[in-house]
Amino acid sequence: MSSEPTPLSSVRELKSLDAGSARTFAAMLVVKKLTTKTASNGNAFLSADLGDRTGSFGCTVFGDNPGFEALKSAGEGAVVRVEGKIEYYQGRLSPKLSRLAVVPESELTAPEVLENLVEVAPENGGALWTEFQGFIASIAQPELRATVQAVFEEIGDAFSWSPAAVSMHHAYRHGLLEHTVHMARACRALLPLYLEVDADLAMAGILLHDTGKTIEYEGTLATKRSRRGILQGHVVLGYQLVRKAGLKAKLDAERLERLEHIVLSHQGEPEWGAAVYAATPEAVFVSMIDNLDAKMGMVQRALRQANETDEFSERLLGLSSPLLTRKIPPA
Repeated sequence: MSSEPTPLSSVRELKSLDAGSARTFAAMLVVKKLTTKTASNGNAFLSADLGDRTGSFGCTVFGDNPGFEALKSAGEGAVVRVEGKIEYYQGRLSPKLSRLAVVPESELTAPEVLENLVEVAPENGGALWTEFQGFIASIAQPELRATVQAVFEEIGDAFSWSPAAVSMHHAYRHGLLEHTVHMARACRALLPLYLEVDADLAMAGILLHDTGKTIEYEGTLATKRSRRGILQGHVVLGYQLVRKAGLKAKLDAERLERLEHIVLSHQGEPEWGAAVYAATPEAVFVSMIDNLDAKMGMVQRALRQANETDEFSERLLGLSSPLLTRKIPPA
């Protein structure tokens, strides 16, 4: 690295730079995803996602790059200081890195450093957790409420800080809690329109539907799937949690089966991870609310991370399209 460090830039600042500027930059970033691949000529290269609390970008590092070995040895979850040049590929920021060094853990103890690196939910985590407890208390059926409480007693604090995904939606600290609270708010607002839906069962299903993600995901600065997450997935892991808690709470067989079905079907489609299609009023209701909040979570995040000069975001995988981010002008 140079003897006089270049001021560090955030990902948002980098994305605000003009594609043709070829500006040089320095940044401190988390290695969010790292994959070793092989080019057509047989040479290895690295495909990396690097980011901070303001966003992330992908880049390719070939074997002849000075930062190749450092990045390869860093691994996912490491913090690196990079220098490079602004470049774009297919409309996306994809800088060419010229230098890279792993930041020692001793330099990551300052609160402001982690604050700049770790993306968190925009809503206060403590307030979300308090509201979440209120949703549990609102379940009137005693054994159903006890089932929900037993699950959260087992998974402990992990639910309150876990992300809801690796990258798709609510993929940040407290993201799973935020996603679930948003779904519970929508549930409460929509229940009067659909009297066929059992209110207690729907609320319990929403609060429990993604609890398997506390086991599926691991990592402090970067999220990756655990061994059990890869081998079983959060739908099955959540089903196991719910069944165990339901039997402990002596929940009647009919409600337990319906609650398990909500968890097994909430992903909507087998290709999206559902074990079965939703086949009860409550399961259809929960699955649709889950899909709505997942997609709106992508929208909200893209709007938060947008630069004022950009008309559209980058293409969002979950929406299969870029998002129009420019605000509607005042009437």
